[in-house]
Amino acid sequence: MKRRTTLALLAMPAIASAPLAKAQAAWPQRPVRIVVPFPPGGSNDVIARPLAEKMQQRLGQPVVIENRPGAGGSIGAAQVAQSAPDGYTLMISSSSFAASAAVQRTPYDAIESFDTVSLLARAPFLVLTNPNFPPRTIQELVAYCRARPGEVDFASSGPGGINHFVTELFALRAGLRLNHVPYRGMPPAVTDIVAGHVPLLITTMASASAAIREDRVRLLAYCAAGAPVGSPPAPLVKEATGIDYEASIWWGLLGPRGIPAEPMRILSAAIAASLAEPDVARIYEAEGATPGGSTPQHYAEVLRQDIARFREVAQAANIKLE
Repeated sequence: MKRRTTLALLAMPAIASAPLAKAQAAWPQRPVRIVVPFPPGGSNDVIARPLAEKMQQRLGQPVVIENRPGAGGSIGAAQVAQSAPDGYTLMISSSSFAASAAVQRTPYDAIESFDTVSLLARAPFLVLTNPNFPPRTIQELVAYCRARPGEVDFASSGPGGINHFVTELFALRAGLRLNHVPYRGMPPAVTDIVAGHVPLLITTMASASAAIREDRVRLLAYCAAGAPVGSPPAPLVKEATGIDYEASIWWGLLGPRGIPAEPMRILSAAIAASLAEPDVARIYEAEGATPGGSTPQHYAEVLRQDIARFREVAQAANIKLE
């Protein structure tokens, strides 16, 4: 009896310490999933995949990309918002997430349902025109459009898309009235500006790089600083015209609201180190983007500001999505 009691007492510390050891296990203990709420091959996918590869090396666990397209990104976003806030489910988002939040009814709140983890990269929008369009500078474009309210067409990838919003924002800040010509995606919009069917387009370098390189469109200005080294020369809209207008597309990582501090700290460190890798920078440059991380707080403020200004644009330009 005495021997059995002694053995039981000796076993107790091991039994009692097991839950404590499990609770203190280093994060992560299983694969991390990054949801891309769009089909493979788009800019979100291009930004996510090299990042996931580098993060995997630092976290010591697989980092898996999962494409969940549909409803302008809201299907994948809803799935992430409803996931456990343990750091194992994340989502890559871009400025289009903020644009959608300004006009689209969703089963989540773009601010309250998510934790912002880090910005990943930025790319400036560009003001492009058909080479036969009379204005040859951004200053001439503004003067030309002001003299012809409602007569100048601009293309977009579709109603409520990010480049629709940034063009209407340009018009609002510059005091212009432009005519919106929506397309089903960016490729046909670029095709028609090259052909001269529409004179004006504000888009990213990645969407129109071949047309720019081959001088089939005219690059008048960048809408924000931050173009990668080696980009074609052009002034900034704000510096050249004095108009209070800046527009760039950003990409970032979000997670469901409530991620604990330790996973957030580890994720932030892994992201920062991954973005510093030269081969990640080279892949991002192909998208016209420059890598750059941020604190969760800074990303949250960027998201809030973009949603607020896109709501202002939606009201001014009567942008509505059914």
